[in-house]
Amino acid sequence: MDSVKPSAVNPAGSKLARTFAKVLHLRMATGVAPVDRNQKVKPQETVKKDWNVSKSAARAASRSRPHDDQEEEELENKVALEAVLAKLFASISSIKAAYAQLQHSQSPYDAGGIQAADQRVVSELKSLSELKQSYSKKLFDASPEKTMVLAEIQEQKSVLKTYEIMGKKLESQLRLKDSEIIFLREKLQEATKQNRSLEKRLNQSGQLHELDNLHHSGLTPTHFITLLRHAVKSIRSFVRLMVEEMKGTSWDIDAAANAIVPGVFYRKDDHKCFAFESFVCMQMFESFNYPYFSLTGESLTDKKQEQQLFFRRFTELKSVKLKAFLGQKLKSKFAKFCLVKYLRLVNPNLESSLFGNLDQRNLVNAGEFPNTAFFASFLEMARRVWLLHCLAFSFKHEVSIFQVSKGCRFSEVYMESVAEEEAFLPSDGKPESDPSSVAFTVVPGFRIDETVIQCQVYLSRVQTKVVSTKKQR
Repeated sequence: MDSVKPSAVNPAGSKLARTFAKVLHLRMATGVAPVDRNQKVKPQETVKKDWNVSKSAARAASRSRPHDDQEEEELENKVALEAVLAKLFASISSIKAAYAQLQHSQSPYDAGGIQAADQRVVSELKSLSELKQSYSKKLFDASPEKTMVLAEIQEQKSVLKTYEIMGKKLESQLRLKDSEIIFLREKLQEATKQNRSLEKRLNQSGQLHELDNLHHSGLTPTHFITLLRHAVKSIRSFVRLMVEEMKGTSWDIDAAANAIVPGVFYRKDDHKCFAFESFVCMQMFESFNYPYFSLTGESLTDKKQEQQLFFRRFTELKSVKLKAFLGQKLKSKFAKFCLVKYLRLVNPNLESSLFGNLDQRNLVNAGEFPNTAFFASFLEMARRVWLLHCLAFSFKHEVSIFQVSKGCRFSEVYMESVAEEEAFLPSDGKPESDPSSVAFTVVPGFRIDETVIQCQVYLSRVQTKVVSTKKQR
């Protein structure tokens, strides 16, 4: 009998090989002697025992072999299914990236980008259709591990592409917002310019029409009160401009207000502007009781002539244009008043921080008048304070100025609150059993004969004193 070569054995012959091995094993178990006749035959009990052991091992092997094959088949199916899902997710990510590209290419319009994104979407949809057919027919990839790696790479590329498109979109939105900010800033500057122009018109002497056709013999305290109201309005306009400039240069408004009037409890943050208004009034009305604010050292002995002279100065300055007037009368008492008050009111540190230089101060020191919106607002305020001073010295009866000290008990006879609606309310909004007291005087008060024009004060909870008034003379 010819021997069979190992290479000639096929899978179909494995059953035959197992049968052949079983036969050989059976012959050994039954004690049949091999070719060597000298081998002894096993006893009957030993043969029986070996037969039972062989039979049990064969049965166990027959049971474990199908179980291993089943587990191996399930593992192969699981890996194949994971590969299918990986390709599915990769295709979905590609479609998402293509759709993002399609949206991005629409604004601004990009025909090439739209066409490329559309082709990409169509291609991925075809891939999804082919993947569905393969899954339905159980046609899986021969190398699922390689397929999953390639799908993962494709998915990461699509995600990266999506993020790039989102980044471009955000950059475009950022540029659009920057353009809107620039446009709104220009609108704000234009509106601010218009507001200042309107405010300047409102502050012009033409608004003092209530005092037109005024005669010296017909002066009454009512005329003085009217002019005082216009002067206070101009002061507050200048204070508002100054505070806006300070905020624009990152000044600490709280610290500045506390430096002017220390230790004051403000019911609202907006009330801190009253501290600046108090400072401006204190500087502008200093020496108000003295002729020409005691700047010239000049004193008149004839009371009647003095009154008529001040009334003429009042009438002259009330209706003129400031620039033209100051251009013609640089050496006038009013010009000197403006220059001195500016240097006292606006210190070098403040001017340098607001404007980055001391150009305005240098011009004022040289006896000139800067042509800026800030100085124009100051000039209009100075004009109205000067007019009020001239009108005060035009009265037959003495006009005196007064203010109240910190801690004084509020009196309706001499005072009015600048925050009247909250004068006697604490921060919780409930009435106080102990009324607030004067924290500081904002606008001074005046006396004309028997008439008392109340000073304006800011009220806060401080230690009370007996109400008192003091003159600046």
